[in-house]
Amino acid sequence: MSFFNFNAPPLPLPSPQYDYRQLNELNRVLRLYFNRVDTFVPPHGSFYDTTDQTAASTTTAYPITFNTTDFAIGVGVADNSKITVTNSGTYNIQFSCQLANNSNAPQDIDIWFRRNGTDISNSNSRFGLSQRKSIGDPYHVVGALNFFVTLNVDDYIQLMWCTSSIDAYIEHYAAGTSPTRPAIPSIIATIAWITA
Repeated sequence: MSFFNFNAPPLPLPSPQYDYRQLNELNRVLRLYFNRVDTFVPPHGSFYDTTDQTAASTTTAYPITFNTTDFAIGVGVADNSKITVTNSGTYNIQFSCQLANNSNAPQDIDIWFRRNGTDISNSNSRFGLSQRKSIGDPYHVVGALNFFVTLNVDDYIQLMWCTSSIDAYIEHYAAGTSPTRPAIPSIIATIAWITA
């Protein structure tokens, strides 16, 4: 199903003299067109994860996973990590990851985009994490980025990551008390259609 097939309507040719039938036809065509525009909802979605995401190896790339769909129209998540689209177009993908380092030394986490199983050139970002504050109290920081990418029907995007130490990871935090505050997902990602 396409959400945005909005070609200019075929307007009737004007008659050399005023003709109310021609004017009615013009109004009908424009009314149908603008009714479609008024009901247009661009594809978009928001996804997050409520678990820690850790690495077993520093030489392996891992997909960032999602276990919750906040809302989605025309997009979805497959296999817990593949953000899929059902409409071609250019999309803006944004993410924020809660990064943590429980090591006694500074560490790095790289995060990049992969389309249909292939890394996207020049899409990587490296986030530097200071050493932990103390035993049981890791250093933490948010890594965030947005990226424009053109996708075709049934394409998918993944966020990939790797770490310089298995002690550096993507962490979630439970809801807090004193004061009461919401939980912190390990990852929040949104996708929004920009243009066909």
